Amino acid sequence: MSDYYDILGINKSATDEEIKKAYRKLAHQYHPDKNGGDEKKFKEINEAYQILSDRQKRSQYDRFGNAYSGGSPFGAGQNASWDINFDGFEGMEDLEDIFGTFFGGLGMHQKRRTYKKGGDIELLAEISLEEAQAGKVVELEYETYVQCGTCVGVGYTKGTAFKKCEYCGGNGQIKETRNTFFGGFAHVVSCPECRGAGEKPETACGDCKGPGRVRQKHKAKVDVREGVESGQIIKIKGMGEAGENNAGSGDLYVKILVDPHPVFERRGEDLICKKSIGVIDVLLGRKIEVKDLKGEQLNVGVPMGKNILEEVRVKGHGMTARGDLVIKLEVETPKHLSRKAKELLEDLGQELE
Repeated sequence: MSDYYDILGINKSATDEEIKKAYRKLAHQYHPDKNGGDEKKFKEINEAYQILSDRQKRSQYDRFGNAYSGGSPFGAGQNASWDINFDGFEGMEDLEDIFGTFFGGLGMHQKRRTYKKGGDIELLAEISLEEAQAGKVVELEYETYVQCGTCVGVGYTKGTAFKKCEYCGGNGQIKETRNTFFGGFAHVVSCPECRGAGEKPETACGDCKGPGRVRQKHKAKVDVREGVESGQIIKIKGMGEAGENNAGSGDLYVKILVDPHPVFERRGEDLICKKSIGVIDVLLGRKIEVKDLKGEQLNVGVPMGKNILEEVRVKGHGMTARGDLVIKLEVETPKHLSRKAKELLEDLGQELE
């Protein structure tokens, strides 16, 4: 196995900038598309740079890079890419997982079942602004995987015998090879047929056929709190897909969408509405009648001399008890005035000047 530092022509104390500079120079020199380029050399340069430019991979290489100078134990040769990190593993169980994954156990990996956990589900729930203010329990129905009621999630008939898995020969593991830019990479994975157990039940469940779950309609209740905002996501743990063979269920995520209201607009904890009012009502400071979102009739006084561009606030009648009902006044002017009305307004105008 060639030394990555020698390939780039740098020493082990090289900085990130020196590594990058050396790589650019050599990649430009040996690129296969250039005259005098060398594809094999270019791959070596690229491989060296990918390892040394990554701090974690470089640290691993400095510690373990020469441990496999004879090549990959899977026969991938010197082009095999390694990214094994032993940092943070304190006990033999963690080492067992690593060796079981990369080396088939080295005589210490035990067979164990590996099941697929259920996936999460995302749903939308539309509610009105009134329902968002008061709070509501929303009932949702959706199709998903649920635990098989016949076998209670185990996937086989109670009392059935087990037989050796033919797919993995009873090992519980198979070796998979994946081709990469740097060559073939082989690793050991759990058998997909027996899920790492090395054996299978002779009689699978007649309803779920083995996974321990079936697809059907499912219902869930979502407690939407008072004052919920549109776009808020509520998480319900364990109400997603059921996992295979009791491996654990996913979660349900419900996004709340509050429908627009024809009268009220939400602004934080306040509610905004518009109210038409006559000029005389403003001048005389008369009370106006307004209904809040709950339908309660409110008599709101408009102070004399009120700036019509200012908002009128009613405390405690907003989206929550901490919010206000904000009334935007829209002053209406008469389209037609009698001669007497015009004279009165002219007199009023002179008096106000």
